[in-house]
Amino acid sequence: MTDGPAEGPPTDRESPVGRPVIRGDPTLTGEHAERAVAFDPDDPDSLAEAAETVSQFSQNTAGAPDNVYMLRGAAACAALVRGEGSYKAASERAGGDATVAFIRKWSRVHDLPRSIRRHVAKGEIAPTAAKHIARVAGEARLLLAWAALDHDLTVRQIRSVASTVNDGHTVEEALAAEGVTLGEMSMELSQDAYCELRRQAALEDVDPGRLVGEALETYLDE
Repeated sequence: MTDGPAEGPPTDRESPVGRPVIRGDPTLTGEHAERAVAFDPDDPDSLAEAAETVSQFSQNTAGAPDNVYMLRGAAACAALVRGEGSYKAASERAGGDATVAFIRKWSRVHDLPRSIRRHVAKGEIAPTAAKHIARVAGEARLLLAWAALDHDLTVRQIRSVASTVNDGHTVEEALAAEGVTLGEMSMELSQDAYCELRRQAALEDVDPGRLVGEALETYLDE
């Protein structure tokens, strides 16, 4: 396994590393948005600030340990890795308790898809859970995150699922081992929609979930 910043699973992150896309959104982080810091890995002063932030973050001295604070620390880790060129160099630059493993874990949290990081910022996915979601690759990250939300998975369960997936099993198999069915969720419908869904499902002799799935696929394709 290489030590460079390319190590790790692919993501759908489109914004530049260190930009406070989520942290700077007042609808998600409220007053924190005004104080959101962008870390530019190509700017020496910004990189120095990232190194200091990572050092403080690793020692829990960068501020109150809320979700936004942790996302800021993750952004600083990611920017420092890009700027220094490797996890090892980033660790040496930050010092303190910022080990290679620490920086790698939090850099991957910053590289999670935006749709997942929004739930972290809102407090619906704990940062400690996000670290384990970030251990798996590609679509598995999304599937695990959505299952965590839909079934109130504990951090221990999320860690277990991530380990099982990395051992070569599918997300569906890993969730089943925790008693969770992938794709199963509950939702509320308006009275009219509920009545019509049930009526149509009865007439076609199919499960209501099948009709909902087909309608969603058509909607999303459009």
